Amino acid sequence: MIKKYITFILLLFIAVFSNAQKVYEYNSTCQQAYQEIIKLKINNGIALIEKAKQQNPENLIPVYLESYIDLVNLFFNEDPAEYAVRKPQLDERIKLLEQGQQNSPFYRYCLSVAYVQRAFIEIKFAENWRASWDVRKSFILIKENKKLFPTFAPNDLIYGSLLTVFATIPSGYSFFASLIGLSGSMNEGLTLVKNVANSSDPFARLFSNESAFVYCYIAYHLGNKKAEVFNFIQTKKLDLVNNYLLGYMAANLSIADKRLEMSKNIIINRNKSPEYYNLPIWNYEMGFIKLDHLETQEAATYLETYLAKFKGNFYVKDTYLKLSWCYYLQGNMKAAEGARLNVLKRGSTNTDADKQALKEAKNGTWPNILLLKARILSDGGYYQEALSVLNGKSVNSYSLEEEKLEYQYRMGRIYDDLNKNDLAIQYYNSAINIGSNRKEYYAARAAVQVGEIYERESKKKEAIVYYQKCLSLKDHEYKNSLDQKAMAGIERCGE
Repeated sequence: MIKKYITFILLLFIAVFSNAQKVYEYNSTCQQAYQEIIKLKINNGIALIEKAKQQNPENLIPVYLESYIDLVNLFFNEDPAEYAVRKPQLDERIKLLEQGQQNSPFYRYCLSVAYVQRAFIEIKFAENWRASWDVRKSFILIKENKKLFPTFAPNDLIYGSLLTVFATIPSGYSFFASLIGLSGSMNEGLTLVKNVANSSDPFARLFSNESAFVYCYIAYHLGNKKAEVFNFIQTKKLDLVNNYLLGYMAANLSIADKRLEMSKNIIINRNKSPEYYNLPIWNYEMGFIKLDHLETQEAATYLETYLAKFKGNFYVKDTYLKLSWCYYLQGNMKAAEGARLNVLKRGSTNTDADKQALKEAKNGTWPNILLLKARILSDGGYYQEALSVLNGKSVNSYSLEEEKLEYQYRMGRIYDDLNKNDLAIQYYNSAINIGSNRKEYYAARAAVQVGEIYERESKKKEAIVYYQKCLSLKDHEYKNSLDQKAMAGIERCGE
């Protein structure tokens, strides 16, 4: 009995001693691994992580870096089979990170990152309830870390981005956000992230590519600082050739900002080395670039390739809808109907765009071909070509109420992008009047666009009126995403 007791005490001592020795050592090997992962050179990152583990088996930074690898694999490809394999690892990794030294600024930081990254993955696989609680855990940890280590620059990258998102949670999720106690400030959060992205602090510089990625996205989509984002990309001389994460970000935002040549050049000129993670998303982006200039044959090829390689559900219905447009505009109705049938059968409705695609597919009718061409060209930034398509038309040229509505909205968007604000507001107001009680998104989006025009003109009170108008419109397409835009606008104008 005494021998067994002594053995037990020794094993307990070894276990406690072992746990006490777990450290967060962000050494040069770990830094190299992180930089390779951020470039999406995943296999290089894995090799360096293994090297770091051999150098110090008690170091938890390699464990933290493995969370990035899971995020890349599962976020970009959304493979359910891969998720089934990696999901237990996500939980185990958090348990390992909890064994680290709590007096290190990396203890809560790494846990916060692991929780928020797991939340991103859970959202991709429609586990929204779990994701919400993981976001809450992440926020509590990073908020506490800021108090304990106020000069630790990376804190503000996570804390600031969460503050920004919490401030613009759509009304459809506001009850749950209130339930778990999440609130934020968009301007404060955006400032914190921007400061990290511009900081010369050694740790901030280590995370500079990641902070650039985060800052550009939230500044563009929530901060409405579009010109500032592209100026940031240029002045910072971000490596869009050899860093796939930054290249993807810049290409994606360029498409959103109707800078299709910039986006195309980024995709074409990226480093084609096999060291990089194979992203199906490049085909998706090129498909939209080609479609937006009505190059439907090439667009269809890229979109078909993307759909053949992508394993997930996000934006699959929307992609099939765009593919159906390609064939519809070519006059190939058999292929168009086939693509639209896949809208009904494949993908999910986790995004507003996918919900809209499903609705259009169920409708059973095809859009007015001139309005569709004008829409596509306008989305691509080809405004004069879009106007040419609608030349000689007026609201009275259309018999259907939804076509009258779309015409008014489409003309508003074209003149808005041409900086002809008075004409844009005139058409937008007509769209709001026609569409306020309809299901289409045009009236709500028109209200947001007028709000943004007034915001640019520093007429904040007028802007808020239109943002609130958007929020007042109920039961329409893209409700959550448009409400988020409107709430972000109110937040910007109110502070």
